[in-house]
Amino acid sequence: MAMALTTLAGLSTTVGSLIGIFYKEPGPRYMAFTLGFSAGVMVLVSFVELLQQAILSVGFAQAHLAFFIGMFAMLLIDFLLPHSYILETHHGSVGHGGAGKAKTGRLQKASLMVAVGVGIHNFPEGMVTFAGTLKDVNIGIALAFAVAIHNIPEGIAVSVPIYASTGSRKKAFWWSFLSGASEPVGALLAGIVLMPFLSEALLGWMFAMVAGFMVFISFDELLPIAQSYGEAHVAIVGVMVGMMVMALSLAILI
Repeated sequence: MAMALTTLAGLSTTVGSLIGIFYKEPGPRYMAFTLGFSAGVMVLVSFVELLQQAILSVGFAQAHLAFFIGMFAMLLIDFLLPHSYILETHHGSVGHGGAGKAKTGRLQKASLMVAVGVGIHNFPEGMVTFAGTLKDVNIGIALAFAVAIHNIPEGIAVSVPIYASTGSRKKAFWWSFLSGASEPVGALLAGIVLMPFLSEALLGWMFAMVAGFMVFISFDELLPIAQSYGEAHVAIVGVMVGMMVMALSLAILI
């Protein structure tokens, strides 16, 4: 039961991915809005859910230490990560000529970082849902439902930049699927390996570091790219809507 609930919750990211790749030819307004939406989702879940849970688990000082370690770790990865990866198909609708290729390259980079960030975020969520179900099935069902609801906008956050940079619905869908699949993997690892070592303090550090990852990705990658489309205030409206949607999903969780 614990594995089934965690798997269903994690794979709800695929619902978001289907929403995110609805448009055949995403234009600049759509891209500015949806990338802003993705950033809003990630910033709000980082500060309101992940960092707050970490503070409750390990205290203010340790939680913020882990948060900034997460940010600096992502900065280091950003320097070391090559700018060409498996998302190598260029999509002409993103731009034209050299500028278009440069923007596509930035989108490819952001795509990979968002997918990794959401996947890492889902990993401890799987552990929490799994542990909650073992403690009480009703708690597990409530947690799985709430996680499933707020995984939908996360699926959008993963699929939109991938689809925009590659033009491939299949790649957008599968990367979103894989980011959600990390949730049952986290549950399986918790059940087989980490259960003797799993503690509130360890989860607190993990949540805070993931919050640092996601805030860095939002401010360094998603928002600058969203603003580069030149659509006045569309990106910030996307941020606001993304935050409101994630806040609504967290309200269900609370």
